[in-house]
Amino acid sequence: MQFSAPLKSNSRRIMLLGSGELGKEVAIEAQRLGLEVIAVDRYENAPAHLVAHRAHVVDMQDTEAVLEIIRYEKPDIILPEIEAISIAALFQAEAEGFHVIPNAEAVNKTMNRKHIRRFAAEELGVKTGAYQFVSSYEELCDAAEFLGFPCVIKPVMSSSGHGQSVAKSVDDLAGSWEIAKEARGDASELIVEAFIAFDYEITLLTVRNETDTVFCEPIGHIQRDGDYVLSWQPMQMSDLAKTRAQEMAKRVTDGLGGRGLFGVEMFVCGDEVYFSELSPRPHDTGMVTLITQSQSEFALHVRAVLDLPLDFTFYGAGASAAFKSEVESKAPVIDVDESLFGANSYVRIFSKPEAHQGRRLAVVLVYDEVERALAQAKTLIAKIKDVL
Repeated sequence: MQFSAPLKSNSRRIMLLGSGELGKEVAIEAQRLGLEVIAVDRYENAPAHLVAHRAHVVDMQDTEAVLEIIRYEKPDIILPEIEAISIAALFQAEAEGFHVIPNAEAVNKTMNRKHIRRFAAEELGVKTGAYQFVSSYEELCDAAEFLGFPCVIKPVMSSSGHGQSVAKSVDDLAGSWEIAKEARGDASELIVEAFIAFDYEITLLTVRNETDTVFCEPIGHIQRDGDYVLSWQPMQMSDLAKTRAQEMAKRVTDGLGGRGLFGVEMFVCGDEVYFSELSPRPHDTGMVTLITQSQSEFALHVRAVLDLPLDFTFYGAGASAAFKSEVESKAPVIDVDESLFGANSYVRIFSKPEAHQGRRLAVVLVYDEVERALAQAKTLIAKIKDVL
């Protein structure tokens, strides 16, 4: 394997393991604070590759390949930005003295739904819905019968909702099994969750440096097939529910330890809050903070990693809408209507080198009162088109 030569620089060196659209924003914020950025991903010209000082392409699940690039670049900070990554490489890098964010064990727990659910529910006593883990179709049927219908079925390891489905009756289980098995990631084991009749879902962005924990305003979101399509901030909650959400998020992130931003997903029913999942990195629903806050989730992530102050101003309400490709293309082109760039709105195109149906290629951001922002975001996103 050949790598380009490192820069001769006195800057602190940060390595992104995963270089998608979220990693791209992290890279930009890191450079604003004078860091040297190395972006690594499994494919060429990933979004963060286009803005980093250097870019490398490796098999992210190949332990030795990941360790080789880490040892070569000698980063001061390693930021895992995707789930599909060799956890063994992160543990070994940490053992060799490299600083993994937030830490290798936290990444290990959160990249696997089995690990994080058991950690939150069984070790920390955090409220969750009922669940079981299964590794065969027969076990899936038994678990669904025990938990009742509808139930939610997910691979223990996947990203962006891949492999997730809701079984409304026993007749749906065969289809859910096939959906899970076709997901990218590890589908050798599934989690079956009792359906919580929640009023809404939130992402609570929780930010930790060495001394403080701060929270962004809660983010409401709508998912389709487990993947975000709309988000807005703030999500209106009762004071009690918001307090409970913050206490829960702090308890889990304190348990994981380390610095950085955590995207904590929760279900809310009245004043009751249930833990769902957690990502130890910026969250896709948090892209709305690019327009609602003085420091976006990406800026806060970098500040926390560097143990800098976490002060920020919430400017006001806004919404985001994801644009997903409807075509297959090796050289995607996005047709953007000029009306997207208004006094209170704009579009961010991710510049991904390939498109396929359902792949997220851009996001629309609108600054306005939530209901108006959501309505405008839906109108504007419909004006973006794939061009073959």
